[in-house]
Amino acid sequence: MATLRRLREAPRHLLVCEKSNFGHHKSRHRHLVQTHYYNYRVSFLIPECGILSEELKNLVMNTGPYYFVKNLPLHELITPEFISTFIKKGSCCALTYNTNIDEDNTVALLPNGKLILSLDKDTYEETGLQGHPSQFSGRKIMKFIVSIDLMELSLNLDSKKYERVSWSFKEKKPLTFDFLLAWHNTGSEESTMMSYFSKYQIQEHQPKVALSTLRDLQCPVLQSSELEGTPEVSCRALELFDWLGAVFSNVDLNNEPNNFISTYCCPEPSTVVAKAYLCTITGFILPEKICLLLEHLCHYFDEPKLAPWVTLSVQGFADSPVSWGKNEHGFRKGGEHLYNFVIFNNQDYWLQMAVGANDHCPP
Repeated sequence: MATLRRLREAPRHLLVCEKSNFGHHKSRHRHLVQTHYYNYRVSFLIPECGILSEELKNLVMNTGPYYFVKNLPLHELITPEFISTFIKKGSCCALTYNTNIDEDNTVALLPNGKLILSLDKDTYEETGLQGHPSQFSGRKIMKFIVSIDLMELSLNLDSKKYERVSWSFKEKKPLTFDFLLAWHNTGSEESTMMSYFSKYQIQEHQPKVALSTLRDLQCPVLQSSELEGTPEVSCRALELFDWLGAVFSNVDLNNEPNNFISTYCCPEPSTVVAKAYLCTITGFILPEKICLLLEHLCHYFDEPKLAPWVTLSVQGFADSPVSWGKNEHGFRKGGEHLYNFVIFNNQDYWLQMAVGANDHCPP
């Protein structure tokens, strides 16, 4: 009965909201973007805008590429060649594809060279590697987390530690996964990922971009200094968060009595904008690309605009082993981990960060 009761409970969610200014020396907007590694959807909404500038459109169209490698042995990610080619010369992310974090073995390579393995009990014991129980385990521990610092390993390839990890992945418990990979090269060399993994089934992909103009959109009225809003003057940050979810999901917001799908409507006070531009990018998107997009949107108001604010929303992969940094992530009833910037014309911003049941409080 207790298990049935828990299944009926509404999923726990946590939303953190804060405000700051991009020019403030303690602003942590870059750090929050740079440490949210596994992003599959980026959306921005610009009220009172009918067409994107060429510069912003070019930025949107160049958020890729990323790669899909089928049946890639895990030991390929710890070879000296891979570490020197991709990890030491840029920012490389990898994530197992089509694996469920609560049930399957899942692997993530962080840009700082940390390899995170989320393993079931049997696989963990068979690898012979040292780790720790998942913090989201119940009384019966079924998942274990192993963290391997590839940069540290590469300093001494003759060490017993490197030999043990290599032996585990090659002989003791060979593991093979389908991987998504992306690489931000900090040098002048062109990416060699296609040629490097040419002996495997590898495909290059570009993120999918959807551009649309929303007409006569009813938008909430916001005041940058008022996260909690003011009755009859401005809306709360939480109300904006819900409204954005409805807009991104293409929900009808008119609350007509014959609408049996949704009775949601725009919070009050609100205003109607003639046009609003919505852009959604879907794929395997590196934090560096999102930083560039955020920086460009920060300068959107350098020239006078009719829009009082713009938003940038980023959603993470539901089944990634981490959310922010090395914070362990799980799914359970919902695997969301996402953030949203509301950028105001005075360079103030709101930052909203949300996670589900199996996650730490956002940083």
